[in-house]
Amino acid sequence: MSDVRIQEAVDRLKESGVRITPQRHAVLEFLINAEIHPTADDIYKALEGKFPNMSVATVYNNLRVFREIGLVSELTYGDASSRFDYNTSKHYHIICESCGKIVDFHYPSLDEVESLAEQVTGFDVSHHRMEIYGTCPECKTKN
Repeated sequence: MSDVRIQEAVDRLKESGVRITPQRHAVLEFLINAEIHPTADDIYKALEGKFPNMSVATVYNNLRVFREIGLVSELTYGDASSRFDYNTSKHYHIICESCGKIVDFHYPSLDEVESLAEQVTGFDVSHHRMEIYGTCPECKTKN
């Protein structure tokens, strides 16, 4: 399954005129296979053994390209580090207050909230995001 997703992403990059370098392919593959929502530093640390000449700036530049094309979403929650999500479909996140892990949480879209907000405030609502906070199973066992 991930091979198909990787090939679809590579095709999308090529259609956008983006060269597929080995480093770019590795960052993309890492994101697609990641069960976490990694930071650029997480990706760099995971790939530095395979690409010793790759810099953190290379990772950031690739993530910027992926974001601009719409392949990844940049998540900016609580802490200073952006996290990146290959799943760009509408979904929500639950965030561990202890370790900062972010996990996808699928729930029917709350579009009626946007409609109600428009009616009550007169705003033209463009989007919303819902964040749920708690303690992940790993952190619970540590306490």
